[in-house]
Amino acid sequence: MRHVFLVSACLAGALALSACGKQDGEETVERALQDVNVIDETNLNDVMLTVADPNQAVTYFRDSVKNNPERIDMQRGLAISLIRAKRNTEAAAAWKKVVAMPEVTSEDRLGLADSLIRIGDWDLAKTALNAIPPTHETYQRYRLEAMVADANQEWKRADSFYETAVGLTTRPAKIMNNWGYSKLTRGDYSEAERLFGEAIHQDQSLFTAKNNLVLARGAQRNYDLPVISMTQTEQAKLLHTLALSAVKQGDVKIGEGLLRQAVATHPQYFEAAAKALSALENS
Repeated sequence: MRHVFLVSACLAGALALSACGKQDGEETVERALQDVNVIDETNLNDVMLTVADPNQAVTYFRDSVKNNPERIDMQRGLAISLIRAKRNTEAAAAWKKVVAMPEVTSEDRLGLADSLIRIGDWDLAKTALNAIPPTHETYQRYRLEAMVADANQEWKRADSFYETAVGLTTRPAKIMNNWGYSKLTRGDYSEAERLFGEAIHQDQSLFTAKNNLVLARGAQRNYDLPVISMTQTEQAKLLHTLALSAVKQGDVKIGEGLLRQAVATHPQYFEAAAKALSALENS
């Protein structure tokens, strides 16, 4: 009987261990699957925030927010996607929700300030920036600070912020273009021309800086195209900009000549230049 009892006890123990092993195995597999799901979701989120169609990303994150409204990463993904989709008013509302959450970061507040600047709400943008600790010194922070200072015509502050932002990035072309445009609006045309030239030197594909450079030269009654890299189409567009600048300053005959060059230079029919030329000739 004692042997039977020992055998039964051993069998029961073995079955218990087997059951525990099976249960542990199932839990391990379940945990592994959960880890895989988290990894897959993270990868999908990254794809949606970078290469996916912006409106498709908005739909994805909006559905995710409905299911998990407490997750700040999903709320943040929705706000970023709305900016990418150029739905700036909706983006500002989305960023306000992100900023109201307990896990908010300084980068989130920068996202809110950026979205407010895009819709022209400069006062609230300044408030959002003021809520960020002064120790948070990043290129994005100083870029936005410069833009807000510009809007408030605080020129010394704007120049200081632009200069700091330029020093915090390895790709300063766009911020130099912004700084140059600030100088252009103030009437400091020679300094604007210098900054646009530096922006183009940093990024020869930045057509906005090329066009602004021509505006700065035209404002000084310099109607020669700058010696910079440009395609034939870009050359025609720059001639058109220069022509309009000449006409604006009363140099109508020079403007007519530049418009004729623009029409002749463009590889296709240049409707805007042709219409402007026709209007001048008829007047």
